[in-house]
Amino acid sequence: MELKDKVALITGGARGIGQVVGEMLAKMGAHVVLADVNKDGAEQAAEAICKNGGSASAAGLNVASAEEVQKVFDSISKEFKLLDILVNNAGITRDGLLMRMKEEDWDLVLSINLKGSFLCTQQAVKQMIKQKDGAIVNVASIVGVMGNLGQANYSASKAGLIGLTKTTAREVASRGIRVNAIAPGFIDTDMTRQLKDDVREQLIGQIPMARLGQPQDIADSVAFLVSDRARYITGQVINVNGGMLM
Repeated sequence: MELKDKVALITGGARGIGQVVGEMLAKMGAHVVLADVNKDGAEQAAEAICKNGGSASAAGLNVASAEEVQKVFDSISKEFKLLDILVNNAGITRDGLLMRMKEEDWDLVLSINLKGSFLCTQQAVKQMIKQKDGAIVNVASIVGVMGNLGQANYSASKAGLIGLTKTTAREVASRGIRVNAIAPGFIDTDMTRQLKDDVREQLIGQIPMARLGQPQDIADSVAFLVSDRARYITGQVINVNGGMLM
């Protein structure tokens, strides 16, 4: 119960990596707030955590809306008086070659993946500075480090998130706040399951460990970074990719 009495907000918490991160942190004793644009899905995920003995609640949230972000953080502050952990996990893809990419697809991906993390981090830091304590983990991506065909918008958003991580870490380290990022490789989620079989096999062929990662692989890394075991780690990007990028 390393996180007993801690409060954690996880964006994109209704499914996939966010849901599993929520389950993991709840097992460690935290109360988790699963925030997602799919409020019904977030509520179902929270109910499942509670049925398994954890503590969880849900919130509807479009992270690209400053007004909605403010409301969720105000609600957490009113109910719990503190926020110990923020996991910026919400993200989308709108893939396409750069030459054919629609401007609206560029704007939407950057707005949710990068602006959303900025808005949530800004609110979290305000609260954590008062506490002189806190941990933030941004879920970036391997493609934010190495790029990927057909993902100029997604790669740019995740590279930007890495830059946001490092700068924020420098700004708030003296206030007792740690900020790190995880750069997952290709993880077995709904997003990668949409790929054609031959594309999936091609991806797996590039991974030395010869398999896609699992959401639990990311959740374990998040759990470490938000715990006291990582108390002297900040401004880092932890690559969790099966050796695809070394």
